[in-house]
Amino acid sequence: MSKQDSGFYIRRLHSLLGVIPLGVFLIQHLLVNFTATYSEEAFNFAAGIMGNLPFVILLEVFIIYLPILFHGIYGIYIAFTAKMNVGHYSTYRNWMFVLQRVSGVIAFIFIAVHVYQTRVQVFFGDEVNFQMVEEVVANPFWLAFWLIGVVATVFHFANGLWSFMITWGITQSKRSQQVMSYLAILVFLVISTIGVMAILAFV
Repeated sequence: MSKQDSGFYIRRLHSLLGVIPLGVFLIQHLLVNFTATYSEEAFNFAAGIMGNLPFVILLEVFIIYLPILFHGIYGIYIAFTAKMNVGHYSTYRNWMFVLQRVSGVIAFIFIAVHVYQTRVQVFFGDEVNFQMVEEVVANPFWLAFWLIGVVATVFHFANGLWSFMITWGITQSKRSQQVMSYLAILVFLVISTIGVMAILAFV
């Protein structure tokens, strides 16, 4: 296999992991957090179900952490080796290209910190519940950090859907790509609203 072929397949894998399983997990995770808008008890119940799934550690490692590491590390490589040309061609797609790379770096940092503040603390005897999250976002810095991180992560996912559809040959015509752009915007607005509302429910 040539270097060009291997790069092609790696980019396809990178694109696929961004949607399945990571995109699916992102939506599921935000929906669980959204239960906090109902009540503290509702969130604790939902978080308890997720935390007590059979083989939860294996599921997290192979469905979440390893895909995140591959997608994130390779994504950062792409971000720092990509040629940005918005200074010469300030089109919508060029700006989306730049924002996709910037949001990816922000998302990777946010996820790493978020995992440390929540899942890693479980190994030190803490429990992921309403009170844990409430104590974190009580700090204005962490509240702002979480809000920015969630919005950047959702943007990265939603905008990434556009390139995913092209990478996998689903949207080939200019018309279908334009429709997908509108759909990506809708996905971003809906899911980011859910994410922001979920965080503010702990304030």
